[in-house]
Amino acid sequence: MTDTMRGTALAKRSKMADRLGRGSQSPLATWFWEIDRVLLLLALVLIAIGLVAVAAASPASALRYSDGESRVAGMYYFWRQAGWVAASLPVMLGVSMLPIKAARRLALLGTAVCIACLLVVPFAGAEVNGARRWIGLGFMKFQPSEFLKPLWIVTTAWLLSFKAKDPELPVIVITGALTAVIGALLMLQPDFGQTMIFASVWVILLMIAGISPRAIGMLGGAGVAGVVAAYFFYDTARIRIDSFLFPDPDKAMSDHYQTDMAHATLTGGGITGTGPGGGQAKFRLPEAHTDYIYSVVGEEFGLIACAIIAILFLAVLVRVFVKLLDEEDAFRLLAAGGLASQLGVQALINMAVNTGIAPSKGMTLPFISYGGSSMVALSIGMGLLLAFTRRNPYLKRSPYSAKWKGG
Repeated sequence: MTDTMRGTALAKRSKMADRLGRGSQSPLATWFWEIDRVLLLLALVLIAIGLVAVAAASPASALRYSDGESRVAGMYYFWRQAGWVAASLPVMLGVSMLPIKAARRLALLGTAVCIACLLVVPFAGAEVNGARRWIGLGFMKFQPSEFLKPLWIVTTAWLLSFKAKDPELPVIVITGALTAVIGALLMLQPDFGQTMIFASVWVILLMIAGISPRAIGMLGGAGVAGVVAAYFFYDTARIRIDSFLFPDPDKAMSDHYQTDMAHATLTGGGITGTGPGGGQAKFRLPEAHTDYIYSVVGEEFGLIACAIIAILFLAVLVRVFVKLLDEEDAFRLLAAGGLASQLGVQALINMAVNTGIAPSKGMTLPFISYGGSSMVALSIGMGLLLAFTRRNPYLKRSPYSAKWKGG
């Protein structure tokens, strides 16, 4: 390297350092020092693991769904996922730079648009595997419920934050009605798994907002009653529960067959796995690249890798909630807590299905499973989470003097 080239490189490095310096007032520098870089790193690690996992599952899914077409051979799903990751990362970083008010407005508008799309899905949506959950846009499809989840959480957090200003406002009833409408639209698709996520996160948000233990008990009772009612009056729920609890040995593709196959694949590699590309059970596993990718990870990389993924999701939850211990703004507390909880609940459901302790629900593993809508929507959600956990490093906070300011 010549002296001129070395001098140019040093000048560029110095210029970047000036832009990101603590004394700089540029938007990029402000974002760099306020962002939770540990949380960002955890998200990037999960995305990287997801690419490796999709690469492992891609040959099995390509063989199952190729129908003899050479274009869907080998690493087809991996390269598509890599493209979605490349498109999603700028979205995540861009959303994380939004001011709180702009992020809230984005969520409110996005919630209205996504609910309107949900109204259309049962009648004009694209049908895949017997369910209408997608809207086709020519060369691609998108799933409105995936995008609705993070936007609805922020909207619900905003509404519940008014409880801190005026406890008499009927925000619990309003948010409950909104959640019920979304749940009814999802069950028309049908999508019982997503309905469970919306209901679970709503209850978590109410707990964060500080509802009474008596109200929590009443909600728990209502939840049990809802599941019982779904069993008797909602065919999709009854079929899945019956298939799981009372499997039919003559029905090779029952839900219990899928969960049994997932468990066998998950444990087939032992502690350390068969090694990349060494798995064989994955070729008999339906939806290896989406719903059951956790099992593919277990077969090829071992139960240790599965444990690491679970620990990473737990680390995200712990990181967010520890950071929120001294949060003074009700809206930010609820929004960040809800977004983190959604990741945790969805990951928990997927892992429960893969380990055979819950019936099949068609639930992807956040950032790990293949899917364009899922990856972009999760990136929006993580971007919002990063935006709501940004902190001025010079602002001192005390948990003893915390006082909610509302949204």
